[in-house]
Amino acid sequence: MKKAISCGGVVIHRGKILVLYKNIKNKYEGWVLPKGTVEKNEDFTQTALREVYEESNVKADIIKYIGKSNYSFYVGNESIDKEVHWYLMSAASFYSKPQKEEYFEYSGYYKYCEAYHLLKFDNEKEILEKAYKDYKCLIRH
Repeated sequence: MKKAISCGGVVIHRGKILVLYKNIKNKYEGWVLPKGTVEKNEDFTQTALREVYEESNVKADIIKYIGKSNYSFYVGNESIDKEVHWYLMSAASFYSKPQKEEYFEYSGYYKYCEAYHLLKFDNEKEILEKAYKDYKCLIRH
C-alpha cells in the first residue's frame, strides 16, 4: 500500500462555500472541495493555498487548521492510502474559475446546505460540517 498526503481548504466568502465540479471523461463526476498533493519543500499550509488557487483561481487566506480525513482508493492494482489535511479559509470575493486541465468544469460558492448536499464524498461533508461550525463561532465573536 502506497501512502499519499494532500492538503486543501474549505473556502468561505460571506457565508458561502467554494465547491468544484469534476468530470473526468464522464467516468468520474462529482462536486468536491479543493485539495491536492504536497510537493517537495512545501509545508501543509503552502500546499493548501496553492491547490485552492490552482484548482479554482481563488486567492484565499487561512483562518485555522480544521483537521484531517483519510481514505483509500486504487490506481490500477495499487492501493493508495490518502491523508488530507484541511484548513478553514476566507476569500475576498465570489470570483472563481475552474482549472480545466484537471477536469474541473464548474466552480462556485453555495449556501452551506447546498454545498453539503452537492459534495460527493462523506469525508468531505464531515470536514465541511466542522469548518462551518468553526466559521459560525468565529463570526459571532
